[in-house]
Amino acid sequence: MEIFGSLQPLGIEGGTFLMFALLLGLLVTGIPLAFVTLLVALIFALGWFGPTVVPLITSRVYSFVSSFVFVSVPMFVLMAAILDRSGIARDLFDAMRLVGGRLRGGVAIQTIVVAVILAAMSGIIGGEVVLLGLVALPQMLRLGYDKHLAIGVVCAGGALGTMVPPSIVLIIYGLTANVSVGDLFTAAFLPGLMLAGFYVAYVLIRARLNPALAPVPDGPDEPLAEKLRLLKGLILPLLVVAGVLGSIYGGIASVTEASAVGVFGVIVSTILRGEFTFALMKGAALQTLQTVGMIVWIGIGASALVGVFNLMGGIRFVSTLITGISDYPIVILLFMMLILFVLGMFLDWVGIALLTMPIFVPIIVKLGYDPVWFGVLFCMNMQVSFLSPPFGPAAFYLKSVAPPGISLATIFRSLLPFIAMQVLAVAILIVFPGITGR
Repeated sequence: MEIFGSLQPLGIEGGTFLMFALLLGLLVTGIPLAFVTLLVALIFALGWFGPTVVPLITSRVYSFVSSFVFVSVPMFVLMAAILDRSGIARDLFDAMRLVGGRLRGGVAIQTIVVAVILAAMSGIIGGEVVLLGLVALPQMLRLGYDKHLAIGVVCAGGALGTMVPPSIVLIIYGLTANVSVGDLFTAAFLPGLMLAGFYVAYVLIRARLNPALAPVPDGPDEPLAEKLRLLKGLILPLLVVAGVLGSIYGGIASVTEASAVGVFGVIVSTILRGEFTFALMKGAALQTLQTVGMIVWIGIGASALVGVFNLMGGIRFVSTLITGISDYPIVILLFMMLILFVLGMFLDWVGIALLTMPIFVPIIVKLGYDPVWFGVLFCMNMQVSFLSPPFGPAAFYLKSVAPPGISLATIFRSLLPFIAMQVLAVAILIVFPGITGR
């Protein structure tokens, strides 16, 4: 019983330092983030306040997991899992040959366009990178594309699910920052397309400067009958995208309801294609359970930790610390971006959002910035974290399906130009916030 209140004499400065030191120390041991945050939250709840504070923490956790918008997360994950197991993405890629045609770098460009469509269907990056790694990467390598260019296009294109609505990153940010997810989707649409446009421009410029990097496919042009057959592969994916985004932007459905429309659309697509089986749905449901379980547990741990930290007065202390570094709001904003960039090298985006946004968003509002615009900035910053070493998840997803000769070092080296474009996109959004429509 002596532990109750024994941490209070440290003061908020010492308590904050000890909390973050304990967090880092436990993460280094390899314990999952969800359990680390829960353990640290429990230690500080009992050590600072005693058992009487536990009901307050559990009520905070309950309010997070019982949010109606949160229902959309498993729906979009299920969409991605069904796509992963069906041939929709493969047929979509084949159909996009009509876009690439005889253009130099055309296969890389069609890969980026397919990545945008897949992102608009599900909002999950892991499945996209794996799908493109299985479908697009072998084709580009077979055609003689430079392996660094091909790898970069697959990883960066697959990570567009972070930016292009319906992005799960935006949904989690909206829940954490208490802002409209619909507004976030509207604000992120153009920046997501802008980033995809950067990738397309990069491919075209590199191919123009060095034609050997992206050879033009040999052989006769596709006959009309084949073009019409390929075109059919575009119809179902575009109908699903129109159903999801059209129902949101048209004001017909909320984000949660639109996610159900998306799942229904993908299931109907698999039925029409003759691919629907019990085994497919069972595998997709189990994958969804695994992914959403991870997100929920991280959410529970992070909510509990932030709740304890807030009761300690830690959020007020850190806010004062951050706002005290400069009298210029832009400097404080750039400092936050730097913190997110560094955290992105080591932590999962879910943990970063849930741990930092309760501290950062009130500061942003106090400085006079729009929290919706900041949410788009946060998502663009998380784009960088998906690619940046040493723990960029997109690189590890691709490595799991890449040909044997491609090492992790090769993948990370290939991603450097795309990371630079993502950093440029962050800078443009800071200088020209009107791109988000805010």
